[in-house]
Amino acid sequence: TTPLPPTRKLIADHMIMSKQTSAHVTNLLEVDVTDIVLWRNRIKDEYQKREGEKITYLPVFLEATIQALKEFPMINASVDGDKIIIKKNINLGIAVALPSGNLIVPVIKKADSLNLIGLTKALNTMAANARNNKLSPDDIQGGTFTISNFGTFRNVMGTPIINQPQVAILAIGTVEKKPAVIETSTGDVIGIRHKMFLSLTYDHRIIDGAYGGAFLRKMAAIMESFDAKRTI
Repeated sequence: TTPLPPTRKLIADHMIMSKQTSAHVTNLLEVDVTDIVLWRNRIKDEYQKREGEKITYLPVFLEATIQALKEFPMINASVDGDKIIIKKNINLGIAVALPSGNLIVPVIKKADSLNLIGLTKALNTMAANARNNKLSPDDIQGGTFTISNFGTFRNVMGTPIINQPQVAILAIGTVEKKPAVIETSTGDVIGIRHKMFLSLTYDHRIIDGAYGGAFLRKMAAIMESFDAKRTI
């Protein structure tokens, strides 16, 4: 037998408390991210040469998340007793797996004030600090919405537990090539597209299925209308 490490015990207690506090429900959908993939493939080498760091898909997904949260503010909220507190700022927590196997959720404060380059740099700095154990207590506090990137370990989808006192958490699956039906002016054809799953776990005490589902659909619409010719 192996005793539960202190850090793992804290995580376990927080997860159990979340399940006991919130009525968890999960919605999921599949998104066509072909234009995002083509865009990143086109700009990634130039971006790394210019900025000295990599760009992944995640900053684009964060940008879409922020846009959708602005239209669905109840997702960016918390519950205090019988009161719903809608947050003014969007502080995005990104779940990061540490080399030790533990989980930590550093926060990008006021993420809604950052452009795509700002989000990329914040993500890269945050990930490096997490890996090197350089996060400060302030770096992991104040989140208003959390994202768990299951695609990092090539998982298709997931149903994460809400990070209290938040009311929702987004899971991002891996991007895969898939055959898809494409509508054209001369009829439907089968083509190869890059697709991924998004799942939203939300607190059913204050968010119903229609609202949670509409938030996901908005995110998908933003991602699927991404301009592959965009500059950065």
